[in-house]
Amino acid sequence: MTSDQRAQLTTLLHAAQVEFLDLISGLTEAQWRHRPAASSWSVGETAEHIVLAEAGLFAKMQQALAAQPNPDWEAQTARKTEFIERVMPAPLQKANAPETLHPRMQWTRDETVTRFQAGRTRTLQFVEQVDQPLECYTSEHPFPVFNTLNAYQWLLYIPLHNQRHNQQIAAIKRSSDFPANVS
Repeated sequence: MTSDQRAQLTTLLHAAQVEFLDLISGLTEAQWRHRPAASSWSVGETAEHIVLAEAGLFAKMQQALAAQPNPDWEAQTARKTEFIERVMPAPLQKANAPETLHPRMQWTRDETVTRFQAGRTRTLQFVEQVDQPLECYTSEHPFPVFNTLNAYQWLLYIPLHNQRHNQQIAAIKRSSDFPANVS
């Protein structure tokens, strides 16, 4: 990984973490569980999805690194970094998460935050310590729009996905029927 890539990832991971924790701080149980529509996720469900997705994306990156270097990595992953940077943070089009990443409200709010922080710590430690090139190691994305991604792109996906869902949480909190903060 280049020093610029490392710096970019570290900055994005920290920024998405700070924003996420700020967005969910001080919410009541009613606010945590509020769904603006029957088909929408609550803040708690969105938070759980972020935790599940980080673990899944990190696993896909590890899967890529466990494989042999892909001799066609440049052709197969060309322009995908820019594509990920453009489409992931902007929730213009709704995407359906794989079933394994669907929230089930299986954790308390405190457990969700603890799991988020543990996952983010693991990701940041990896980014700070990795000393091998990541681009030549690839694994397949379940969505055809992405197809083959390299290990760096899998890592970049983590904070950008987090940013996308931070915007979703902010929108839930702005919904007209969001419960008031009762003291």
